[in-house]
Amino acid sequence: MIIGKSQKEIEKMRASGRLVGRVLQELRAMVEPGMTTLEVDRAAEKMIRDAGAHPTFKGYNGFPYSICASVNEQVVHGFPSDYELKHGDIFSIDVGVTLEGFVGDTAATVPVGKVSDDRLKLIRVTEECLQLATEQCWPGKHLGDIGHAVQSHAEVHGYSVVRDYVGHGIGRRMHEDPQIPNYGNPGKGVKIKKGYVFAIEPMINMGSVHTKTLKDGWTVVTIDGQPSAHAEHTIAITDEGPEVLTFVGSTAAAEEKIVNVA
Repeated sequence: MIIGKSQKEIEKMRASGRLVGRVLQELRAMVEPGMTTLEVDRAAEKMIRDAGAHPTFKGYNGFPYSICASVNEQVVHGFPSDYELKHGDIFSIDVGVTLEGFVGDTAATVPVGKVSDDRLKLIRVTEECLQLATEQCWPGKHLGDIGHAVQSHAEVHGYSVVRDYVGHGIGRRMHEDPQIPNYGNPGKGVKIKKGYVFAIEPMINMGSVHTKTLKDGWTVVTIDGQPSAHAEHTIAITDEGPEVLTFVGSTAAAEEKIVNVA
């Protein structure tokens, strides 16, 4: 059952969205070669708790960290570790917060140091997929319109769209109905209504569509070892169109790191 949100509930989700957006903004700005992904996780948890919120991922179905830290061929759900980021890596940071009972969820893939043009393009196209999907989030549209927007844009650039993992509804729980695939046909699927809140999250692979899960039971990697990129926003459906609850302006440091992506 899809749970529509009242205006009061969406206002609370604006607060959680703003907070998690700011946390991700700060994490993006701090990423540099030589930093470990566990250091990024610890910084995220401190920021979240200092703001009076809870790191939603920590303890979720036993997940032991505050962020998902997925590097290079890792698609999603990567464990933060002592791995030191190096020039050429691409680093997906996925973070959620729970504030006053409501969840905000967002993700971005960050280039580390000097990154090859083909990896920068993968990040750029993934962000474009998220933007195009967001533009479909209007009352009266369908979930298939969202998936088609992602799939068609990714595939025209020669990339594959992960099918094993999808976006989702979000609210008092991180994962609510409906599931939102990043592929589909226009005009098909559940009709979108005012008050729905979605976590839209394209996961785009440079190579094969196929994935596997590592022995830790969480980390998802591409089957062929090719890079993957991930981007996510929490989006409320309003009469005036989509409202991106997790968007914040970029810091100068973050902009400098992604200037070559645009």
